[in-house]
Amino acid sequence: MSEQNASPRPLDGITVVSLEHAIAAPFCTRQLADLGARVIKIERPAGGDFARAYDTRTKGLASHFVWTNRSKESLTLDVKKDGADTILEALLAKADVLVQNLAPGAAARMGLSFEALRERFPRLVVCDISGYGEGGPYEQKKAYDLLIQSEGGFLSVTGGVGENELAKAGCSIADIAAGMYAYTGILSALMLREKTGVGSRVDVSMLESLVEWMGYPMYYAFDGAEPPARAGAAHATIYPYGPFPVGDGDTIMLGLQNEREWALFCERVLRQPQLLADERFSSNAKRSANRQALRAIIVSAFADLGIQEVVSRLDQAPIANAKVNDMHGVWKHPQLQARKRWVDVSSPKGELPALLPPGANSAFTPRMDAIPALGEHSEAVLAELGYSLSDVEQLKSAGVI
Repeated sequence: MSEQNASPRPLDGITVVSLEHAIAAPFCTRQLADLGARVIKIERPAGGDFARAYDTRTKGLASHFVWTNRSKESLTLDVKKDGADTILEALLAKADVLVQNLAPGAAARMGLSFEALRERFPRLVVCDISGYGEGGPYEQKKAYDLLIQSEGGFLSVTGGVGENELAKAGCSIADIAAGMYAYTGILSALMLREKTGVGSRVDVSMLESLVEWMGYPMYYAFDGAEPPARAGAAHATIYPYGPFPVGDGDTIMLGLQNEREWALFCERVLRQPQLLADERFSSNAKRSANRQALRAIIVSAFADLGIQEVVSRLDQAPIANAKVNDMHGVWKHPQLQARKRWVDVSSPKGELPALLPPGANSAFTPRMDAIPALGEHSEAVLAELGYSLSDVEQLKSAGVI
């Protein structure tokens, strides 16, 4: 349960029951918990959410699980055992939201479809997260993040310039996209319930979530036009926009957007104003077409400069730039530290740092409670539902919890 907070949070008093695993649904519900919702996470008694076993990199806990599961209560429940349906029914009677990202069709077979629930629980918001959504030829197809990155076209525009240099995103971008749309979809459904008095269904597809994010390359390739070429860490159609080596072995990331910035870059950063008269570079389209020649000029200009000198010239120009941080650099990022964006949260392995949710609100502080151990809250949750200690022991013996 959340610690007392002086200021009310937007979702105080909202209860979420989640049949969730991996990333998309847990990422969604963690954000609901950030806003004050009580999230009861239902996990399998044997092993729990399989993301718990992805790795042991965070003091023995799995990195994915630590990221997406703080501020939740863990209830172990084998939904296939006799007696589990009674517990689920009692939970849903007290809940505002049900979230699930089980295998396609599994929730419906358990009687947990929106259609099956709406008569008994008319105010309940039901959010179904799946790979491809309900209906259509892909409805029953298994979906994982990398596979959706592939189906959604992301891999076709990401990676190196060679024919076989596909690259996935280094984080679970399709899961994150789906989790974000589930999160905002649930918020809008709760707002709608305030107007109508009844709940609704939120149907989130990982494919549709990622394809929405692919809008620029899709419209760039509209009506049979050539798609953006894979360009590694550089921009496919704007140049110079991407990584360049500097003399001390570091890498600087440049971002030039317009002709005014190109002029400042030539004059104040490269200190080669004559390039402004070079017809090869007189527009973004020409700079992009002649990027290899321009890259050679930039690399040569930076060869005798350290990273701090390059950054200083770029900042004074001013030209957008960034250092290429690794994960250790991000943990120590001076901007995050200056804005006090890190706080400690409890876990079964002790205190762990956690990033405060983006979008700080002046009216309340986000909930930043513990990462739960498997089944940590089972007895307490069942006691609320009227189960005695002997009832709980019987459920344990039967393998229900």
